[in-house]
Amino acid sequence: MSSRPLIRLERVTKAYDTGAGAVPVLHGVSLSIGAGEFVALMGSSGSGKTTLMNILGCLDRPTSGRHLFEGRDIARLDADDIAGLRRDAFGFIFQSYNLIATASALENVEVPAVYAGISFHERRERAARLLASLGLGDRLDHRPNQLSGGQQQRVAVARALMNGGRVIFADEPTGALDSRSGAEVMTLLRRLNEQGHTVILITHDSAVAAHADRVIEIRDGEIVADSRPWRPDPHAANLAIDATAHRIRLGASLAEVGEALRMAVRSLGANLFRTILTLLGIVIGVGSVIAMLAVGDGAKRSVLDRISLLGTNLLLVRPGAPEQRGVGGRVTTLVPADAPALSVLPNVVAAVAEYTGTVTLRFGNADYQTEVDGTTADFPVVKDWPVAAGTFIDDADVESYAPVMVLGKTVVESLFPAGMDPIGRHVQAGNVLFQVIGVMSEKGATSWGSDQDDVAFVPLSTGGLRLFGQRHARSIIVLVDDLARIANTERAVNDLLIRRHRIQDFRVRNMASVVEAAAQTQNTLTVLLGSIAAISLLVGGIGVMNIMLVSVSERTREIGIRMATGARTVNILQQFMTEAVTVSAIGGVIGAAGGLAVAWALRATGTPIVFSSTPVLLAFGCAFLTGVVFGFMPARKAARLDPVVALGAE
Repeated sequence: MSSRPLIRLERVTKAYDTGAGAVPVLHGVSLSIGAGEFVALMGSSGSGKTTLMNILGCLDRPTSGRHLFEGRDIARLDADDIAGLRRDAFGFIFQSYNLIATASALENVEVPAVYAGISFHERRERAARLLASLGLGDRLDHRPNQLSGGQQQRVAVARALMNGGRVIFADEPTGALDSRSGAEVMTLLRRLNEQGHTVILITHDSAVAAHADRVIEIRDGEIVADSRPWRPDPHAANLAIDATAHRIRLGASLAEVGEALRMAVRSLGANLFRTILTLLGIVIGVGSVIAMLAVGDGAKRSVLDRISLLGTNLLLVRPGAPEQRGVGGRVTTLVPADAPALSVLPNVVAAVAEYTGTVTLRFGNADYQTEVDGTTADFPVVKDWPVAAGTFIDDADVESYAPVMVLGKTVVESLFPAGMDPIGRHVQAGNVLFQVIGVMSEKGATSWGSDQDDVAFVPLSTGGLRLFGQRHARSIIVLVDDLARIANTERAVNDLLIRRHRIQDFRVRNMASVVEAAAQTQNTLTVLLGSIAAISLLVGGIGVMNIMLVSVSERTREIGIRMATGARTVNILQQFMTEAVTVSAIGGVIGAAGGLAVAWALRATGTPIVFSSTPVLLAFGCAFLTGVVFGFMPARKAARLDPVVALGAE
């Protein structure tokens, strides 16, 4: 045996700051305890014996003086080094047992081994073996409230031995037990001492203290008696102790993460209703972000699709002065002759005049109301819409006011029996019979559900004279060859029409710039919708922080237990951060599913919706980040707790 003591105190003092001044508890205590001793620290309530035990067990630091363990000055160790000492060298048996209420007996015993980096299967096997040796082999899955006081105390003993327990601190181990259970615990402590464990017993009962080999009496913070002061004995033999915790901590991080995740799930399940309320904020936030962004992207796509139907390399000329609003078909400032004049400008492929209106078509006994578009021969070129069968209107048809018609696919299907060829048939529009000369290729529906094939085309002259009673054009579409020169072409169109009309009684729209402006507007709208939804996520994050602060307050004693069994600052921080991130992640998953479901429901009602992975990943990432950000403050508060203060919490 070494000539130096295992534990040594040199003129140690301890005072507590109560706010009204320092209150001294220990007054210059000097003490040496050798390895393998069975020591009883005896004193009445308030004598300072528990404070002395807390200092000996590195749960507290002295105000002054030196505390040495195996010759190492504890004052020179940081918090994690001291946590390592508690983990690897010490084991605590408390009067109130200090078991984690939500964990089973087996899980309570495992806790020190988690922080020692022992593998799951090995620590579980060792914990089961320890409990079986203490007569609790059939109580492994029982929680503390399902065990008697004596059984809980034996669980605490097994926990103290889990990592070897070179030094066992027993604070009033029989105080909450009946006489029989108390005797069993004292017998157990004696057996542990005989196996080589150093046992330090704290008691106020002289009968309990009599079980020890050495009794140290404390009164008013001073040692007043020591029945057998420690003396070095070079001839004493070392007793073998199973020091499991002195292995290299391989896999410690993985074990700690696994324990943190299990504890997070257990804690959330223990307060299920509160967890659901916390989840609700995250679920609403994430769901709102996804649904709002889907709606915003859908609205953007719908608007851009509507504009893109006209093409981006087009100039749209509408009647009415630039400041005039609500022109519709009532303003008659454009004439069909403007289109041919514009078609000869540089960089112009073609120019088409149009006039549209709703007309009821009849074939046989079938009536069908559709849109009729009076236009000219270059329409298929300008709109990039070829004819599938027959021919389109030509210049001769326009000049001769020919009663001919080209039908969209939907009109054909609605008017004619299946399998009938409409080419050459006559369709009545109003009081005029039109001969069908062609069928357009299929365009399909737009993203907002409008059927582009529900249309019929007639010569502009025929439609204006015989259907609409209108000789003016409602619009002129100009197809531009080089999109890079569209701005110059726009100015040329504007100048030519002013010369023709001698006044600017028209408006020219550059569809490329319209698309760009619409995209910017819709992007702003999407950001606005996303920002509004993100407020819900922020509120949910505040809810997470609030619930975690409550959890820290409720589980302060558990934090103290974990610190006493070797948890480092990072372990406590990791524990509560894991809980915050877990609840946020679960809320994120549920919220993402809910947001997608709402978007699908809106889509079923005809609302334009665009689904993409980006909003989902963004919302879930924000939920995860919410857990990290709003969980950090409560987790840091928990990690900074003093072990002694935490253990003393109610």
